Amino acid sequence: MIDRELDIHTGEGVMNTFVTHPEEGGPHPPVLFLMDAPGKREELHDMARRLGSAGYYVMLPNLYYRRVREFRMELSSREVMFEHMDSLSNAMVCEDIQVLLDYAVADNAAREGKIGCVGYCMSGPFAFAAAAAFPDRIAAAASFHGVRLYTGAKDSPHLDAEKIRGEMYFGCAETDEYAPSQMIIDLEDYLDGTGINFRVEWYPGTEHGFVFPLREGKYHKLSAERHWERLLSMYGRCL
Repeated sequence: MIDRELDIHTGEGVMNTFVTHPEEGGPHPPVLFLMDAPGKREELHDMARRLGSAGYYVMLPNLYYRRVREFRMELSSREVMFEHMDSLSNAMVCEDIQVLLDYAVADNAAREGKIGCVGYCMSGPFAFAAAAAFPDRIAAAASFHGVRLYTGAKDSPHLDAEKIRGEMYFGCAETDEYAPSQMIIDLEDYLDGTGINFRVEWYPGTEHGFVFPLREGKYHKLSAERHWERLLSMYGRCL
């Protein structure tokens, strides 16, 4: 695998981004890997590498770059984390995604054409919104234990769902204080009326954060492996 740490300039600063892809067989389809609230870190780098080793050009940006270059939970607090999280919007992240796509177009290691996207926790709605904002590029997007997927806010991502042309997947924890089951039920009912290609799947016996190997007390290995199976199968079909 080839790993790179890049400084990608946006109109609002420098977005430090981890990029990983196979050494051979390129160019590879790009996949946007959007971080959860604890931030860009080695745990996510390892997950990006696993995805990349299956044949993808994976981009993992620091979405907090407007506020901080590196956020480390062990040196900070949950209050600061939530401040960083609440500073973002779907529109802001879609602007960042456009910059990432522009960068990938100019990189010989990245293949032109369809791309994938995946968001975890706070980035579940970002991946959902991006699928609608870039319908001609994003052929497959996924949200795992995503929050704020169906809300009363004016920018709730479900409001633009009909624009999605690719495949959309929602992997949901059985018990999730940040993404209550009623929100997911309402989302599924709404999406049933849109005609888009989507799937909502519950992961029995899991809690919020079940995919992360270092999430003590939350990691659920069997479900985490199912998450990889679903993600790689979807990308294999669509990219």
